[in-house]
Amino acid sequence: MRPSDFSDEFPLDPGLIYLNHAAVSPWPRRTAEAVKRFAEENLHQGGRDYPRWLETETRLREQCRSLLNASSADDIALLKNTSEALSVVAHGLTWQAGDNVVISDQEFPSNRIVWQSLQDQGVETCCVDLSRGASPEQALDACMDGRTRLLAISSVQYASGLRLDLAQLGAYCRARGVLFCIDAIQSLGALPLDVQACGADFAMADGHKWLLGPEGCAVFYARAEARDRLRLRQYGWHMVEHPLDFSRHDWQAAASARRFECGSPNMLGIHALSASLALLAEVGMATVAGRVLENSAWLMAALSALPGVEILTPRQPGRYAGIVSFRHRRIDAADLHRHLLARNVICAQRGGGVRFSPHFYTTEAQLGAAVTAVAEAISCQG
Repeated sequence: MRPSDFSDEFPLDPGLIYLNHAAVSPWPRRTAEAVKRFAEENLHQGGRDYPRWLETETRLREQCRSLLNASSADDIALLKNTSEALSVVAHGLTWQAGDNVVISDQEFPSNRIVWQSLQDQGVETCCVDLSRGASPEQALDACMDGRTRLLAISSVQYASGLRLDLAQLGAYCRARGVLFCIDAIQSLGALPLDVQACGADFAMADGHKWLLGPEGCAVFYARAEARDRLRLRQYGWHMVEHPLDFSRHDWQAAASARRFECGSPNMLGIHALSASLALLAEVGMATVAGRVLENSAWLMAALSALPGVEILTPRQPGRYAGIVSFRHRRIDAADLHRHLLARNVICAQRGGGVRFSPHFYTTEAQLGAAVTAVAEAISCQG
């Protein structure tokens, strides 16, 4: 299976080199068409076939279950974004003054601010320098103590592209009786994630990055035993057992993770994300991951051959995923980023460097054109 096999699914403008899937991905054609169909149906029929929309919602839960290898679709909630899912965990647990949460020093603000917001409850956020241990995992484990309630870590760090060993971290958490929460937004859709194998209690990811879906529709995995420990902070018709029996005056929260969905679902986002996940399933996550890793390795080799370029992403196998971050020793990252954008290389400036993030369908010719644009910027700067 070659990247060109999917050119019809990603009809990007001619000359556009899209290396920004770690920020916001383009939609596949089938996703755009699903949104168009949904819009046309609303335009002409309104909600006449709402029961069929609920079937799509059910299908998406099963797609997410399969993608994560959750034990049941009951473990899946469909929320607005990663931050909401993290907040459900942070403000659902019962804390004691003196408890702490362990995170890394490389986290995106979503996986830092939410834990720091617990400060008024006497909860400390321990921010670990991942370079201080024999490995990042050992650095995190060394920071956990008898007051640690939860480890919250990104599977792949958004700026450096560092990939963590989730199975090892899960083992550390189980040995210490610590809850394990994974912000998977920079890996889900690029690499396989088995929440049972790594012992995750919670995992979450918005759909608009590697899942190739829309903003505003996210998957939240909550292991059954762990979700029972979360107090509910939002209430509404959708989070109860028998949600369509509107005449009932007695109610109880759903036993499934739907208890975290207080109101009407984002049906537009659900239809779009379901279409995107269907493409990933059709390609196969093993194939997707193989292509993503090949693209990253190719970029790191080609960029490191340019004069003055330093690769910021770890190059050891198992330590990188879809993100390749780099900088030039003399050229300011903002200047280099502007040069690339002006040449239709869509990328990001992060962590003191430039971040490339190609997906499985990105071709070697597109990667080569991006590297050529970097070489031109170096030449222009003398």
